[in-house]
Amino acid sequence: MMRVKQKITYKDAGVDIDKADRLIKGIRKRIDTTRIKGSMDSIGGFGGAFDLKKSGEKDPLLIASTDGVGTKLKIAIDAGKHDTIGIDLVAMCVNDCLCLGGRPLFFLDYFASGKLDAGVWAGVIKGIVKGCKNAGCSLLGGETAEMPGMYSRGEYDLAGFAVGVVDRKKVINGKKIKPGNVILGIASSGLHSNGYSLIRRIFTAKELKKNSGIFLKPTHIYVKPVLELLRKIAVKGVANITGGGFYDNIPRILPAKCKAVIRKGSWDIPKVFKMITDKTALDEAELYRTFNMGIGMVMIIAKSDAEKAKTLLRKKHGLKSWVIGDIAKGVRGVKLVQEKSEV
Repeated sequence: MMRVKQKITYKDAGVDIDKADRLIKGIRKRIDTTRIKGSMDSIGGFGGAFDLKKSGEKDPLLIASTDGVGTKLKIAIDAGKHDTIGIDLVAMCVNDCLCLGGRPLFFLDYFASGKLDAGVWAGVIKGIVKGCKNAGCSLLGGETAEMPGMYSRGEYDLAGFAVGVVDRKKVINGKKIKPGNVILGIASSGLHSNGYSLIRRIFTAKELKKNSGIFLKPTHIYVKPVLELLRKIAVKGVANITGGGFYDNIPRILPAKCKAVIRKGSWDIPKVFKMITDKTALDEAELYRTFNMGIGMVMIIAKSDAEKAKTLLRKKHGLKSWVIGDIAKGVRGVKLVQEKSEV
């Protein structure tokens, strides 16, 4: 008995290649607006190209970072709001590049879903494009994957990849940090993109949706203000306050026998963190290890440069900043103390 072979196409299996191609072509003009000097036309090709000779550095070192947005993505999906999560994706990568003094050159994204929804995808890309513009880097390429059976209906996943450049002599490695330096904390825009698994345990789905404007507020992109500070003052260390909060991120840039003494009460804490403490009895260590508590980026500088840095951040970039602590002799780590005097 002869078996009748089933007639089936890739589209029948749930993957519409033509649809993906149309979406990419449709978004092409928007992506092109992110191009900077050195980026080459490669959207739709097998890879992205960048001419490093046009980076402007005499002895260039490449700085690379990759990240996602964690379970903040679930809140975006549940709220049906997809046009800001792409900003988070860019921010999480380019802010990490800054910690070594890296100026972002280009960004690539990875978007995967069970079934490609044109509106959702376009919203995400809109955010990524906006993030790249804010960071001054090119959206050089990416990958859009449709994988039936891998994701539930309406779900998708994101990953981002950033590459930056810094002159070898200007790499920030924390080696010049010493006792007596001060810790400048730059304001966060809110939760940024960390601690959301805990957030989703603390708040109900109804509460998250009702306050989606607070919980989905995009991660601040610090590229322009930080790069300007690097040109104006001697910055000894930079730490992006992401997963791990104060306790895990600040020690990553400290030399041996140096500890960071952080003075609680020396900066303004955004409303969202009070919402968290009102809902649950998290102890202090858990709070400061999970969340940024209103400080998105930390810079270690000389005390004499603090006022200049704060003025520049406020007047040119509209960013609040505070001297939130000092570097002292001791075992590498972070110690939180109560603010006793005005700095």
